[in-house]
Amino acid sequence: MTQYVRFTLDPAAPPTLTDANGARYGILEDGAIRPVRSLFAPEPDGAVIPVEQVKLLPAASPSKIVCVGRNYAEHAKELGNDIPTEPLIFLKPPSSLVADGDDVVYPKLSSNLHYEGELGLIISKRARNVKAEDWRDYVWGYTCVNDVTARDLQRKDGQWTRGKGFDTFCPTGRWAVPIKEVDFDSLRVQTWLDDKCVQDAPVTNMIFSPGAILAYVTQFLTLEPGDLIATGTPEGVGPMQVGSKVRVVVPGVGQVENTIVAE
Repeated sequence: MTQYVRFTLDPAAPPTLTDANGARYGILEDGAIRPVRSLFAPEPDGAVIPVEQVKLLPAASPSKIVCVGRNYAEHAKELGNDIPTEPLIFLKPPSSLVADGDDVVYPKLSSNLHYEGELGLIISKRARNVKAEDWRDYVWGYTCVNDVTARDLQRKDGQWTRGKGFDTFCPTGRWAVPIKEVDFDSLRVQTWLDDKCVQDAPVTNMIFSPGAILAYVTQFLTLEPGDLIATGTPEGVGPMQVGSKVRVVVPGVGQVENTIVAE
């Protein structure tokens, strides 16, 4: 399994550092990083760097984060919602990104913060009006996502921008794995809350497959290389508290672990 990372040599750089502002790409090998031009151009780009000398960033550098709500039937039911008949789409801002190991901030505006473990798709090339059967031609690879949600604000507002969009509300794995190296049907989404497994379901339980999601989204939205799609969370969502450690794992892909801190 080839683990691609985004990194910077600046320890003070924000997790939202863009490629244009100094983020670089590499392949993680034996505790070191072999720099490459980009996710989409794996040609060598400099000398090998010990991983201790870099700051690892979220694997994706999206212009937008497209999310799918209620994409597992049991999750829709556990929150008292109808099972959707077409993909339920919302967006998170890139400013919500944090990496594995970064803190997730529990905002003062909320009193009911939830985890939602998900599989993330990283888009490989510009996508518009994609056919469902061609989805693999437009997905570079997979990563892990925690769609952190202020459940009380989500319900209060009726639309989900505030409840889903706070800074730090999109922890994303520190590495990504190329789609060609992973059997999609074998993947599972697992979430651990303070060392207790609270979510565990195969991705084949999705109501809408990646192909259906891309076909639907690209009817109205152009996806760009590096964009991130969070494909929905299985049943088992629940509250986190200040001090909680939450780890989203997709075996065969990676993980993202974060601690919840007070604002």
